[in-house]
Amino acid sequence: MQNKNSSFFFLCLLSLLLYACSSPGPGIFGKKTPHQEYEKKIKDAGLKETALGEAWLKAAAITLSNPLDISLPYSETGYFADDRANGIGLRFKARRGQKLKIFITKKTVENFAMYVDLWQPYPASENRTPKFISAADTTNFSLEYSVNEDTTFIVRIQPELLKKGEYTFTITAGPSLSFPIQQNVKSSIISLFGTGRDNGERKHEGIDILAPKCSQAVASVNGIITRVNENALGGKVIFMRPDNASYSLYYAHLDSQIAKEGQRVKTGDVLGLTGNTGNAKFTVSHLHFGIYTNNNVAIDPLYFVKNDYREPAKLSVSPNILNTWMRSGKNVKLFFDQMVTTNFITLEENTLLRPEAGTGNFYRVILPDGKKGFVAGAAITSVNKPIKRISIKKTLALLSTPGYEGLPKKMLVAGDKINILAAFKDFYFIRDKDNIEGWIAKDKL
Repeated sequence: MQNKNSSFFFLCLLSLLLYACSSPGPGIFGKKTPHQEYEKKIKDAGLKETALGEAWLKAAAITLSNPLDISLPYSETGYFADDRANGIGLRFKARRGQKLKIFITKKTVENFAMYVDLWQPYPASENRTPKFISAADTTNFSLEYSVNEDTTFIVRIQPELLKKGEYTFTITAGPSLSFPIQQNVKSSIISLFGTGRDNGERKHEGIDILAPKCSQAVASVNGIITRVNENALGGKVIFMRPDNASYSLYYAHLDSQIAKEGQRVKTGDVLGLTGNTGNAKFTVSHLHFGIYTNNNVAIDPLYFVKNDYREPAKLSVSPNILNTWMRSGKNVKLFFDQMVTTNFITLEENTLLRPEAGTGNFYRVILPDGKKGFVAGAAITSVNKPIKRISIKKTLALLSTPGYEGLPKKMLVAGDKINILAAFKDFYFIRDKDNIEGWIAKDKL
């Protein structure tokens, strides 16, 4: 026991040393991410050869290769324990034009680093490690990213070794541009991208926004006015080029143009007044708003400007049971996506599990074999009240894991009384008279 405690104390000191010596910026390590910097410290310190260091590196890989599916907006409150290597991988879809906002708040008795990375997976057929996109600042634990194509992302959150604390992780998606009609004007989107025009001969290359005549059409972002002219379809039009963007914004059917070619504008500056010029002369006053790439290809502007921000579901399960042993009730479903679809398995009654985080009225849990998913908060109970109490009939080994490869924690002898707390596959999770917990094969009792 003394050697074990000494080793743990040494690792704690080493972990603190690694954290204290962290580089304030990427200069020393070139273009390495904060996660890569810490990974290098683990390897340089020789911790890669330890069970805990190896587990941390393995957790980093597993969270990317086997993430759970969520839908946005998403929020969870969780707890990182200091006695194991932790990591979270969450996969979600986002639309071109959206801006992702990711942030973490910590509630902890001690300071510790957390590494938040955004990745884009390749098609499953390619069997490749996901592509790194961006990393959060390790000071304020926040990240913003403008999505440039409809795609899937993976966010990975991993704390440093041997540190503990509660956190709340939130990810939302909203428009990357401001709405092109002045805010205090009552307006609505009345026609979408791709709808048929001229009896199907062409498709709509933007969205139409209904607004009273001569409403202010405003710059959706900082940029430069590149063209102010008229054409047969759009009537009085304005093109503007956003700063640091690979596309241009197009304002059409204006009643009058206010901005001048070559003018620099800021978000909210008035560019013109809405109307129905061009081929819209027999329609109600509206703004045709479009986005064109450098190759003059029209792209759907809806998610660039649609303000459909929603707050994540409020936490309605107790965080007090996080990282404690719980067991399932009857017919409990373990969902592999937070949307609660048909992607699930039904757990056997009294299956042991550990809630790692709470989200809405669900817990994100892990099973003894490392499998993760979501279960309804009302579907699990504490293991503190035993399922039953029995006496051992013969000498048995109390195992560390639910499998014969598990190391013996102690030997139980005939007559010893045990509490059966839960189960997993062919093994019972038990607590003996000395309050030592472990596993016994069901067929040995």
